[in-house]
Amino acid sequence: MSNKPRDLGRIEAAGTPFQIGYRLGKEGRKIVHEHLLPSEIWQQVTEKAEAGKIQQMSRMVQEQFPRIWEELEGLAEGLELPLDQVVAWNCRGDLLASAPDGCTTVALPGDNPVVAHNEDGLPFFRGACFLADIRPDAGPAFTSFCYPGSIPGHTFAITETGMVQTVNNLRLEEAPCGMPRMVIGRAMLACSSLEGVLEMLHSIPTSGGFHVLLGQRSQEANMRLVSIEFGAGTLATKEISTPFAHANHALLIAKRQIVTESSRDRQKRAQDLLTEKDALPLAILRDIDGQGLPIRRDQPDDPDNENTLATGLFEFCEDKVKWTIYDTLSDDSFYTNR
Repeated sequence: MSNKPRDLGRIEAAGTPFQIGYRLGKEGRKIVHEHLLPSEIWQQVTEKAEAGKIQQMSRMVQEQFPRIWEELEGLAEGLELPLDQVVAWNCRGDLLASAPDGCTTVALPGDNPVVAHNEDGLPFFRGACFLADIRPDAGPAFTSFCYPGSIPGHTFAITETGMVQTVNNLRLEEAPCGMPRMVIGRAMLACSSLEGVLEMLHSIPTSGGFHVLLGQRSQEANMRLVSIEFGAGTLATKEISTPFAHANHALLIAKRQIVTESSRDRQKRAQDLLTEKDALPLAILRDIDGQGLPIRRDQPDDPDNENTLATGLFEFCEDKVKWTIYDTLSDDSFYTNR
């Protein structure tokens, strides 16, 4: 594996859930204290830290996913912040309909499918996010894009079992108190198979909304790409058999939601580009043309206050998944396992 580190760092976190959380927290501590804590979004979220909804969600995590709760405890310790504030931040999409998490995913099915994902987030996180190679003392290892102050499972990741996960924010207007969506995303990465994820999702309540694209080739060499939307007590899944795009608003579940101008424009532009002959997912995610707001987001005045922080490209071959991470518009990758 070669790597050319620039803005996107890379760390390893191994051991118990607390040890993993602590390592993630320590890595993100500086940027969180310097930029996240003074931000308006942090104030909006953490002022709800003592609310009954947070307390109820915390109890649910402790009861159903005690290892993820321990990871949150370690994260708070590494960040040197109160646990209730860190938990609230990791429940931001369950507390606010318009959490600042955009993202675009495209997929080309077939014998050797390709999945690609733009990770769009708060602009002040540029240069401070990182890839984390997670090696837990139980469950599959995985590599995930990580934001400072957050647990993995809500961006893009690949597990040692060959399962690829990409996640898009859904801005649902109603979020009944349930399991935090970021905890659900993290729990997916502890599953060894796509089928195990689907079984888990049917067994737990949901809260804030997420779209998740999962891909995995089974031991029998069968390939599955599944689009999943959950939130506000609803779960919907769809097997992907044609070129696919998702730009962080619900397409499967019928719930009241906020569809921003950027989300609408990215969805339309991506779908249009996918109809072209020889459409390339990486080129689509780098697109800045079209009549509306661009897919690749670098504008300082982005109306959703989000910029593209990294792009993940995953290619499913017969015997492995080739993946490459980019953080610029050039073909020069940051990390690759080719």
